[in-house]
Amino acid sequence: MSLRFLSVGLLVAGLGSGPLWAGTTSTLEDQKNLGITIYNDNLALVRDTRGVTVSKGRSVLSFADVSAQIKPQTALLGGNKFAVLEQNFDFDLLTPQKLLEKAVGQTVRLYRENPATGAETVEEATILSTNGGTVLQIGYRIEVMGQAASIPGRLVFDQIPENLRARPTLSMAIDSRKARTEDVTLNYLTEGLGWKADYVAYLNDDETELSLRGWVTLTNNSGTAFNNAQVQLVAGEVNQVYEPQPRRRDLAFMARASMSAEAVAQEQLGEYHLYTLPNRTSVANRQTKQISFVEVSIVKARTFLEVQGGSWYYFNRHKSDDVQKAVSFLEIENETESGLGKPLPKGVMRLYKADSKGTAQFLGEDRINHTASGETIKLELGQSFDVSAKRKQTHHSSSTRIVEGAKLTDYRTSFDLELNNGKESPVQVRIVETMSGNWSITEENMPHTKEDAFTAVWLVDVPTKGKTTLKFSVLTSATR
Repeated sequence: MSLRFLSVGLLVAGLGSGPLWAGTTSTLEDQKNLGITIYNDNLALVRDTRGVTVSKGRSVLSFADVSAQIKPQTALLGGNKFAVLEQNFDFDLLTPQKLLEKAVGQTVRLYRENPATGAETVEEATILSTNGGTVLQIGYRIEVMGQAASIPGRLVFDQIPENLRARPTLSMAIDSRKARTEDVTLNYLTEGLGWKADYVAYLNDDETELSLRGWVTLTNNSGTAFNNAQVQLVAGEVNQVYEPQPRRRDLAFMARASMSAEAVAQEQLGEYHLYTLPNRTSVANRQTKQISFVEVSIVKARTFLEVQGGSWYYFNRHKSDDVQKAVSFLEIENETESGLGKPLPKGVMRLYKADSKGTAQFLGEDRINHTASGETIKLELGQSFDVSAKRKQTHHSSSTRIVEGAKLTDYRTSFDLELNNGKESPVQVRIVETMSGNWSITEENMPHTKEDAFTAVWLVDVPTKGKTTLKFSVLTSATR
């Protein structure tokens, strides 16, 4: 069955149960300016300025092509010299199925074509049901169209049912003292618009410097296109009050576009950072777009290998010869002296390095948090193939004592940590041991650094194709 629609002489009904009022519909053709501020958590503030013409007295002003995921309770009209009495968001959009559902109980015209003669006949039919197909009453007979039967024909409707819109529309009942034409700005919050940052870093041969480029990816799943908009991005966690929402169908397809790098202005906004894109941009519905927002050619960096131990090692006996791969890290100081010193929004940073033939190879990726100037970025890249540590517990004992009425247990534990380097060059491995309770290193063959109240750190040099063993003993006291 095919559906065709005929719209004739539609009047806009007044909101609520009042009388029919004259109506004015504002479309994208009336748009004078568009600004969008997009936050990290699937939230955006839209500022839509349009030229509107309203009549004297009470009428309905409808804004078509607003976001389909608008939060209507946040809508605020600015610049208007008329009173806003009521507002209503018409989110029931026109589809063949919705049109049939809204028309249950109404009379429509059923057109059929004689396959032999090509002559077309028309009958009046009443729509009785649309569950699993369309049930029609035609005179004294009942016919079924759709899933349950296949009767050729087309239905013609005289009008679109009330509150069924072809596009997302925000309607306002207004009262104006006189007819006027003016520019007004509709401000509202919407879901379905988001952004994230992605970074690409290219490490030099001796792994002391890198080049860095950051991309902003805009995603529009709002159900509406935003054309020629001034886009601003807020980095930071904005507090929201969440209420239960009906589930929406996932939007699967995303188109992808990109823009060349230009300067992105950034400024402090309360406890957040505000980034303003240099050029106006358009983001179609169900589209992602990438824009370069940071590009630095030389940033000081350092890579290192790390082996981490947990506090559980010091309270129990453990099987000997536990082998642990060293983990590769990259660290960047986000400071001007290091070549950076820029506030970086959270995102994924991917690291590349050229091989012996100059071909870029992927080294790993990690997620960074919002990083202010002066903070440190630490990326975990992955496990080392050639460097490992074999942990062997050489002693474990415990004893208890009473201190100020409390039972305190002393744990004495010793470890040999044998580091193996299969590389063609020497390496330094950072050994990080996490402790809990009251602890102290009672013996060691290499000096440690107490990084904080819970961490002891050793820097161990391992020769080419060689091994080095770190030996240490720990006394840990805890109420366990």
